[in-house]
Amino acid sequence: MSDWTELEDEAVRITRELIRIDTSNYGDGTGPTERAAAEYVLGLLHEVGLDPVSLESQPGRASVIVRIAGADPSRGGLVVHGHLDVVPANAADWSVDPFSAEERDGMIWGRGAVDMKSMVGMVLANLRRIAREGIVPPRDLVFVFFADEEQGGTWGSQWMVREHPELFAGCTEAISEVGGYSVTLPVAGGGTRRAYLLQTAEKGFAWVHLRASGRAGHGSLPNDENAIVRLAEAIPRINQHEWPLEYVASVRALFDGVTEITGVSPDDGLEAFLDLLGGGRAFVAGTLRDSANFTRLDAGYKNNVIPSEATAHIDCRFLPGHQDELLDTIRELAGEHVDLIIDQLGISVDAPRDSAFVASMQAAIQAEDPDAALLPYCLSAGTDNKALEALGIHGYGFVPLKLPADLNFAMLFHGVDERVPVDAVRFGARVLRRLLDDC
Repeated sequence: MSDWTELEDEAVRITRELIRIDTSNYGDGTGPTERAAAEYVLGLLHEVGLDPVSLESQPGRASVIVRIAGADPSRGGLVVHGHLDVVPANAADWSVDPFSAEERDGMIWGRGAVDMKSMVGMVLANLRRIAREGIVPPRDLVFVFFADEEQGGTWGSQWMVREHPELFAGCTEAISEVGGYSVTLPVAGGGTRRAYLLQTAEKGFAWVHLRASGRAGHGSLPNDENAIVRLAEAIPRINQHEWPLEYVASVRALFDGVTEITGVSPDDGLEAFLDLLGGGRAFVAGTLRDSANFTRLDAGYKNNVIPSEATAHIDCRFLPGHQDELLDTIRELAGEHVDLIIDQLGISVDAPRDSAFVASMQAAIQAEDPDAALLPYCLSAGTDNKALEALGIHGYGFVPLKLPADLNFAMLFHGVDERVPVDAVRFGARVLRRLLDDC
């Protein structure tokens, strides 16, 4: 194998430098925005002779895009994308400064280390290599670094797809986050084998709120039309609802692959079967049924005033094809005098699991980890692939990370002390090099 140390070192360096740029997205228009990170990306690309475009949907909400022409323009282009924003971090909860990018215990620590500045670092290192070496990839490559993914992409991917679809002309497939990471499975008969979970599907999301209405009045007087009480009665009905278990196609494919490796079936006991997935367990467990989780409450403005309205916000996630069913169920459970208001919807997506591009991803992984398997799975959360789906671009989650068997990877997303192994970033940079050179 060629010495790719320079590529690996650059991926690690860029990852750390990106983490040090605070791009916290508070979801309400406040915060530092993505502009500083976008300017950093622009500088890296200009340095190697590229001519990227930076677009702002709102002041500071900057995304960066650049296209590399491929050898065969008749082939569908590949979008390689990541997001520059991160969720906020409360420094008091962390063992390290969340924006220090401290390297210790073989890990890079900091907000965005996993979600998803390490992937952006690996991509940028490879993009700079392509530019420096004058590489012509097999097909067009469109590299995009989006704003606002952590708030559903309103001012990032969704805005760009709506306002500038021409930038994605001819593209048919995409790769981004929350897939490609390894889990270590026990092999039937003894030993272990790594499987890399390729995200081929995503649950949809519905961010909604309940609005209970009632009769305002003095807190000292009887009131049988109290909006707060009506809301409080609706919440446990929704919270206690048992959403039916269902294995969609991508989940079945994952389970079949795990069973083939381990000899264990989910029919032997679902919880024990899920435990086999180690650091990927939580993500997979979240794809077995629809869900509705309460996240915020708001009511009233004074102790002695009964308000006329009370609201509760819910984060709903639904399996492919379940959107209407989920919303209708919540409306029914909410009951009389409680309305359901939809704030934001994100579609579910389901990409082909058997294609030449999937085979290319498998080959790139196995070139670096020969005995590994590549298994499809459904993501319980969402990515910017949802926006690209509107243009007919099939999106995959493929951040190739070779992880320690005991690392609870899913819990690091949006978590305290977020961190990524240095060796995993180096591994991912190599795998992406192979994929981009032969896709």
